[in-house]
Amino acid sequence: MAEQLKWLSRRARMDIWLVFHPQTLMRSAGVRFGLIYAGLFALSAVALTAFLWWSTAGLLDRQTETAINADAQGLVERFLDGPNALVETIQDRLAANVDDDAIYLLADSNLRPIAGNLELWPKMVTSDVEWTEIPIDRAGVRGLARIRQFVLPGGYHLLVGRDVQARAQLRRILGDALIWAPSIVVALGVAGALAVRSLFRITINDVAATAAAFSRGDLTRRVRVTGMGDEFDRLAEEINNMLDRVASLMDGVRQVSNAIAHDLRTPITRARARLEDAGRSARSEADLHAAIERAQSDLDGIVAVFQALLRISEIEAGARRSAFARVDLGPLLFDLAELYTAAAEENGQVLVHDIPPILPIFGDRDMLQQAVANLLDNALKFSPPGSTIRLAAGASGRMLEISVSDQGPGIPPEDRARATERFFRGETARSTPGSGLGLSLVQAVAVLHGGTLRLEDNRPGLRAVMSMPALTAANAPPFHS
Repeated sequence: MAEQLKWLSRRARMDIWLVFHPQTLMRSAGVRFGLIYAGLFALSAVALTAFLWWSTAGLLDRQTETAINADAQGLVERFLDGPNALVETIQDRLAANVDDDAIYLLADSNLRPIAGNLELWPKMVTSDVEWTEIPIDRAGVRGLARIRQFVLPGGYHLLVGRDVQARAQLRRILGDALIWAPSIVVALGVAGALAVRSLFRITINDVAATAAAFSRGDLTRRVRVTGMGDEFDRLAEEINNMLDRVASLMDGVRQVSNAIAHDLRTPITRARARLEDAGRSARSEADLHAAIERAQSDLDGIVAVFQALLRISEIEAGARRSAFARVDLGPLLFDLAELYTAAAEENGQVLVHDIPPILPIFGDRDMLQQAVANLLDNALKFSPPGSTIRLAAGASGRMLEISVSDQGPGIPPEDRARATERFFRGETARSTPGSGLGLSLVQAVAVLHGGTLRLEDNRPGLRAVMSMPALTAANAPPFHS
């Protein structure tokens, strides 16, 4: 038991050492941000302290020296009228000195006082000293004086100064405050650094916990948003949007997997049954060939479905964006209209079009052609004989729109949101051939080109609109029509 306690004690000391080791601490982004904050706070405090000292103690010294210089200049000018005139001026100024902080002393060549409020010439003021700060006694009161010496013609000496005892006390108080300031700065800096580190760790831990839960399969977990609208909230919202998109894609993958398993099971089972039936009951080589051709047709349909899925995935991944060029859709849409007009006539339908001669866009010509062809295929497939199908294109503001309108059964409003999902087929489409991938491909092409696919009510029928940004940049490659 004692050995176990010793081991636990050593382990605890080791854990504490690892946590507070400088290398461990510096690997923490929260610690680094906290230290940066504390450093900036300390620099700001030092700058503020220097400014306060300069604007208080320094200002007081400058004001004192300015007053002494101005006072001395007047006395020196008065001395030009004679020593007696200077003596009278000194006496008048002492009498008018309400603050009792002025200091004057006029002495002869032997430094014997003639006039002023100092009894003796200060010993520390020698001939080579101009400015000095000395302790003085005036009327038995100890003080501190800031003094300037002037040597006048005739060997006279003049001292002009101010009692700065009160200002010296203020400087000492300010100095004591500044001495304590570093301790306060360190304490506040450490507190602020800990607060910043705590805030940073809370946010990052929430993001990390959400990512860990998401990776474990909890697709409902999201990063907490405080509602303050700061950078952390914007980061959380972007991460949540990304997680929503990933969850949506995962759900789409599950739906596609289920749809593939459901929709492809029938043709595969049918092909297998035909081959088995041919193997059991075929009486001639012609019967075998016929059965093989029917099974081959079913398998070709399956291959076509997988090719469509791969193409949609390729488009959604943006792999074809490298083939983008400046394309004129006018001739392309005219060719499609001419091609499908003949197909519509065979079905007893009418295809009309409204296409401008020039319709520039920056995109992939083959994909755009296939997307419009899919819309026209759907329109012809679902429109009854005698109906009119309309292909139109044009610019609306900064967007280019291509629309295909039919007069078929349309899509109910409750199904339009799901109509572009892979393998989705509404009630009106279940009896018609197809795999339910046509509108999925059209939407993938529209999104790849920075646009959208809208499904609207044509009253009657459906109106499918591809809306994409019109070409405005002049640096695109030349037209490929």
